[in-house]
Amino acid sequence: MNSDIGSEDHHMLAARKVVTAIAIFASAFLLFTVEPLFAKRILPWFGGSAAVWSTCLVFYQTALLAGYLYARLLTRYFPARLQAYQHIGLLLVALLTLPIGPSNRWQPSTSAQPTWDILLMLSATLGLPFIALSATSPLLQYWIARAGETTPYRLFALSNFASLAALLSYPLVIEPVLDIGRQRFWWSIGFAVFVLVCGVVAFLFRNSESPATASDSPEPLPIFRRFYWFSLAVCGSMLLLSVTNHITQNVAAVPLLWVLPLAIYLLSFVFGFGGGGFYNRGLWLRLLAIALALLAYSVYNIDKIEAIELSLPIFLGGLFVCLMFCQGELYLSRPSPAGLTEFYLIIAAGGAAGAIFVGIVVPQIFEGIYELPFALFSTAVLALISTWEYYAWPVRVLWLGVSGCMVAVFVANIIAYHENSILLVRNFYGSLRVVQSRYVSPDQTRTLFHGTIQHGAQFLWPDRQRRPLTYYGRDSGIGILLRECIPDPPRRVGVVGLGTGTLAAFGKPGDTFVFYELNPQVIMIANSLFFFLRQSSAHVQVVEGDARLSLQRETQPFDLIVLDAFSGDAIPVHLITGESMALYSRLLNPNGVIAFHVSNHYLDLAPVVRQLANDAGYQAIEVQNKDDVDNTVFASDWVLVTNNAAVLDNPAIRLHSVPIKRRDGLRPWTDSFNNLLEIVRWSNDGGHSNW
Repeated sequence: MNSDIGSEDHHMLAARKVVTAIAIFASAFLLFTVEPLFAKRILPWFGGSAAVWSTCLVFYQTALLAGYLYARLLTRYFPARLQAYQHIGLLLVALLTLPIGPSNRWQPSTSAQPTWDILLMLSATLGLPFIALSATSPLLQYWIARAGETTPYRLFALSNFASLAALLSYPLVIEPVLDIGRQRFWWSIGFAVFVLVCGVVAFLFRNSESPATASDSPEPLPIFRRFYWFSLAVCGSMLLLSVTNHITQNVAAVPLLWVLPLAIYLLSFVFGFGGGGFYNRGLWLRLLAIALALLAYSVYNIDKIEAIELSLPIFLGGLFVCLMFCQGELYLSRPSPAGLTEFYLIIAAGGAAGAIFVGIVVPQIFEGIYELPFALFSTAVLALISTWEYYAWPVRVLWLGVSGCMVAVFVANIIAYHENSILLVRNFYGSLRVVQSRYVSPDQTRTLFHGTIQHGAQFLWPDRQRRPLTYYGRDSGIGILLRECIPDPPRRVGVVGLGTGTLAAFGKPGDTFVFYELNPQVIMIANSLFFFLRQSSAHVQVVEGDARLSLQRETQPFDLIVLDAFSGDAIPVHLITGESMALYSRLLNPNGVIAFHVSNHYLDLAPVVRQLANDAGYQAIEVQNKDDVDNTVFASDWVLVTNNAAVLDNPAIRLHSVPIKRRDGLRPWTDSFNNLLEIVRWSNDGGHSNW
């Protein structure tokens, strides 16, 4: 009789484990599909800046902390039955927020303080469902441990595996098939199904309480152990964001590159908490020393390691080893299941603190991208702490030396960043650096950099200051257009993207050049450290704010609209959609031209522009020029959109034109549907870049 009851309880627990695993998997999958969905939804509202994703990560980490705090308080202060009904109530209230996603009324009229605008928007529109989803994993793990399960931490690995699956599914499966509207609809349906499943789990566990955990009295833990957990979590979060910032701004300006560090972050949790002895402290500490050395060398010698095929594996492989150390040490020092929710709460607090430090604090205190060497130093110090208890003095001395080396790398990185720099500034939109060549000569130049991206350069010799350089040489597509095809003033020209203001060099008396620039620091630099704007013969205006929002307020037509914002790591897709093309068409004179600067090493944007042009009733022609090193002119690609026969038949345009290659299966881009993966250059088969 007792054997039958025990067998029945065993089968009941097994069934509960299956349903619990399904609910935990679903919650994590929904979390990591709503994150890119929201980021993509609001990205156009803030100029397409990569910092939008970093700010979203700050919210996600903080909301995750709120979810874990809710789980901790619920399991600490409420009886088992009330825990279940309370959570069911929260899930039902969260349903009232559907359909998910901010409406257009949240679209800002200005982007002066985008960080706080984004955080407020996400909190108001996503906060409750996000907390309900993030609380699921620790809460259900606690419930199943209370029912007698001895290995609940493996469910944390399952949760992170589901997050990884969602992260990879979004760009590969979801985004190519569903537009934003349908993504929001199906996510809301998925959340409703999750609420049903999770509600069933809560109901099943409402009376579950094993004798071992009935008292809910976790083992007493020293403050140092809690601080150690917190520090490891902070370090892991700092490593994630700092490596992401570094490789997107200093290694390669590749859209969607942030996916890879985040995938590695999740994978480290899968292996670290999956059990099976994958983390062996002695082995991984040896690997950690090697990884820190390689990362430190790569950070200091970033200009010498130019091949992305070499630098990217170093940074991503090194990140994985560092994160495995952090997660492995967390797992080895984990408490008994009775302290599970407190453990996860501390981890979430550390993750949020690391994200806030890198995403919000660092841009205020660091002029350059210094957070990665700082994170490497923090990792070395934690390794020193972890070895102090388990190893003898030779190992301790080794890690004291490694920590000292990381300090030296941090200082050397700052010194190198300042070399030849006359200005370093940083804000929400990134780190800007103005570099001046050392020796005074007719070839002396001053250059504006955003990470590795050049935003323009100028000769400093007085008689050469008005010569257009970099991508705007006289034989470039835009140069030929302004020099031969639309030569006579008065010309009204609108330019999206200021840089150093190089195009103002083409201005003549009677012309009007209107520049639209999102980053106020770029405006300050162009006006104070470069001479194109102040020396132009044209009347020059600079409009601060998102270009599309600013253009919607324009009433006077343009003879030429220049789109020069597509070579960074976060392509402002909202400037290259059917809706934006309709806006440009409305503002264009009948014989006017829209010029798209599509030089990009990783994206083939020309087919997208041609498709938009054809749909709007225009012709499109791609114009390329070659490098002219002696005159500081770079190879560039321009797509000219017009019906003006004088432009299309111009001999210089024809001489430099190339066929626009077709992309099979390319769908027209709109505000609700666009997919960067379908235009990625998977081989180095052409295209110019500025890094």
